[in-house]
Amino acid sequence: MSFPFTLQNPVEHGGAPPSRTGIVVIGGGVIGVATALYLARVGHDVALLEKGRIAAEQSSRNWGWIRVQGRDMAEIPVAQDAQRLWQDLDRDCKGRLGLREIGVHYLTRSEKSLANYANWLEAARAHGVSSKLMSAKDIAETLPGAASDWIGGLYTPTDMKAEPWVAVPELARLAAQEGARIVERCATRALDIEAGRVVGVVTERGRVKADAVVLAGGAWSALLLRRHGVTIPQLSVRSTALETGPMPQVTGTAGVDDRMAFRPREDGGYTLAPSTLSELYLGPDALRATRKYLPVLRQGGFEVKLRARAPEGYPDAWSTPRQWSEDQASPFEAMRILSPEPNRDKAASAAAAFAAAFPEAGEVGIRTAWAGMIDVLPDVVPVVDQVAPLPGLVVATGMCGHGFGAGPAFGRIAAALATGETPGHDLDRFRFGRFSDGSRMVPGPNL
Repeated sequence: MSFPFTLQNPVEHGGAPPSRTGIVVIGGGVIGVATALYLARVGHDVALLEKGRIAAEQSSRNWGWIRVQGRDMAEIPVAQDAQRLWQDLDRDCKGRLGLREIGVHYLTRSEKSLANYANWLEAARAHGVSSKLMSAKDIAETLPGAASDWIGGLYTPTDMKAEPWVAVPELARLAAQEGARIVERCATRALDIEAGRVVGVVTERGRVKADAVVLAGGAWSALLLRRHGVTIPQLSVRSTALETGPMPQVTGTAGVDDRMAFRPREDGGYTLAPSTLSELYLGPDALRATRKYLPVLRQGGFEVKLRARAPEGYPDAWSTPRQWSEDQASPFEAMRILSPEPNRDKAASAAAAFAAAFPEAGEVGIRTAWAGMIDVLPDVVPVVDQVAPLPGLVVATGMCGHGFGAGPAFGRIAAALATGETPGHDLDRFRFGRFSDGSRMVPGPNL
């Protein structure tokens, strides 16, 4: 079975972009779709422009977790808000999102990790989290049949999952039903700027004037900003995942250790992944940003493999243009769907680790393996803010692998920022200027 999101899929949201709208949203992942949905719900005229297909990049390639556990302290209220919103949206979609409260385990063989879990929990209790530390005996009760040598862990029973292959396309349909105009296969080539202010976008199909623009382009956001002389140290790393076919249901919860991550799927299989590996392709942006990433690299806790060069057409490939004219094809048209090859050796290792941890699973076959490019920032939290150098622009990017779960909340926040409403959360941690205003870099939790 091949990965289900390709350019061979028919365009579901067609038509032409408008010449004028209230707000343009760039990007059809979970953040962009949620932004458009919440704007449409309160009566705003909104157009979402997607260069390829809705949810075809990281929003369909993630683990499907909707978690509070392990979040940065500033993200916890957003993640809690997102869980409530997911429940509301699932009701709106008549239960089609695959949403279930299954709990998330962090499992470890390391005393150091246990201490990190305890430190996180001590700080997180102020937010009323349901998380709790686990002993080996506790794990045996919540994961009966597991045969691993985990000495303890962290468990949040109220954490959830949804099905990425289903959820964001369903939310896009909901947004369209509620009045958002969604146009697939419509790349945004440039921001339309007059007198220093963003007044719309230039697409491959013409200009779209707007009162405000929200950039939710995932791995592509930094490239579009750079074209306009605005830089953020965002990179993208390759992350591999896989699905099994239907198999014995050895656990109904989600978890991760230092070898693999797992969660049950609605189709009777499991989504598995190598848990700690991120692969970084070296390119001009990676070399420029190296110094800013040193604090999080020194913190450790995950494996970063450097690859010699990004494949042709990737956001940070050496051959990818950083400047182009509005009347010529852009890098976004050259790569409609960023679909990296998975690391098949690591996928096989994750499947083997799951089989070893849960012997009753038997042989764990791989039905499909895939990879995605995760947009990351040096402190492992996103940028969600108005962009001071470009008034009229809001950016929501650098989700660092957290975007699917927190997507509805960050989308609603981006919608508020675009319309001048109160976002309802303290956004200081997510401000755009923190990488250039002399602020000390404080990496998020390393759990």
